[in-house]
Amino acid sequence: MKSDLDALMQAKNLDAILVIGNAEHNPPMYYLTGGGHVTGATLIKKRGEEAMLFCNDMEREEAAKSGLKIIPYSTYNYEALLKEAHGDPALAAAIRYKRMFTDQRVHGRVGIYGNTDLGSAFAIFTHLQRLIPEFELVGETRDDSLFMKTMETKDEAEVAHIRKMGKITTQVVGRVAEYLTSREVREDEVLLKEDGSPLTIADVKAKINLWLAELGAENPEGTIFAIGHDAGVPHSTGTPTDLLRLGQTIVFDIFPCEAGGGYFYDFTRTWCLGYAAPEAQKLYDEVKAVFDKVMENFDLNMPFKNLNRFVCEEFEGKGHKSPLNTPAPLDGYVHSLGHGLGLNVHERPWSGLTAADDNILKPGVVV
Repeated sequence: MKSDLDALMQAKNLDAILVIGNAEHNPPMYYLTGGGHVTGATLIKKRGEEAMLFCNDMEREEAAKSGLKIIPYSTYNYEALLKEAHGDPALAAAIRYKRMFTDQRVHGRVGIYGNTDLGSAFAIFTHLQRLIPEFELVGETRDDSLFMKTMETKDEAEVAHIRKMGKITTQVVGRVAEYLTSREVREDEVLLKEDGSPLTIADVKAKINLWLAELGAENPEGTIFAIGHDAGVPHSTGTPTDLLRLGQTIVFDIFPCEAGGGYFYDFTRTWCLGYAAPEAQKLYDEVKAVFDKVMENFDLNMPFKNLNRFVCEEFEGKGHKSPLNTPAPLDGYVHSLGHGLGLNVHERPWSGLTAADDNILKPGVVV
């Protein structure tokens, strides 16, 4: 939670953090500002102090909605910066960061976060490290970064956002089910649209996107709606021209977020329309049996990967491969059990077998 941020900065020995990029579809910036139409922003927060938000002058009122103290970029004359940098925009940006740090009395170890163009960031921060050799600019891998650990537990307001997205998501899933089960079916078991033409994966996805938009959600990561062969290849999003047919397995994995890049929901189901083939029914029954055992064994404060190991053992006992004893299996149980959820569709705690022991199913996590 946000209340943990300073303590986690202390644990990581960070004197300050620098967050860059847009306030939307940029989890670290969204987390501290609440989102909004603020582009190319800069946020500086010293440990134990309130954050400062630097923004384009035209977006000052949007930035002010964050509740943070706002400093317009015009405080630092860009023409003068560019002249000092001999026309190099990356160097000009680095000089501006240096002056921001000086004005905010930043020193020591500074963590860098945010979604932005990698090449541009590399050029700017290469210059910046040269300009301030007494500083240590710190980067982290995403999965165990300061923000991933801070965002791991959610407060009541965050949970309310996720629940709202859950209601929207399941409402859309219900509409999809109602639509598919209302279709006419040809003799070859192909579903038909209202005009009598075959119903395709692309048609279904178009309706999903329409219904999400109508309910105020976005779908930036796309949707997995895959049938037949594609349904057996994890993370295959589905072939747009594939036809909807009775009896074939469909994997429906939908993970939209609030408009503006807010909180996600993640919902997966496997369907068969009309009937299920015996082999599909057998696999479903096996998965459901393991799922029920997992729910019976859920305990607070246990490493998430312990449950994933249990699932691997259960499926291997039923004759299926798993990552436990088969490196990168292409059939069998090839996935992990689950993950956290929030401003990222995948967050801590992680359940993979190689996850650190501190990925705990503790109060406040959403999985």
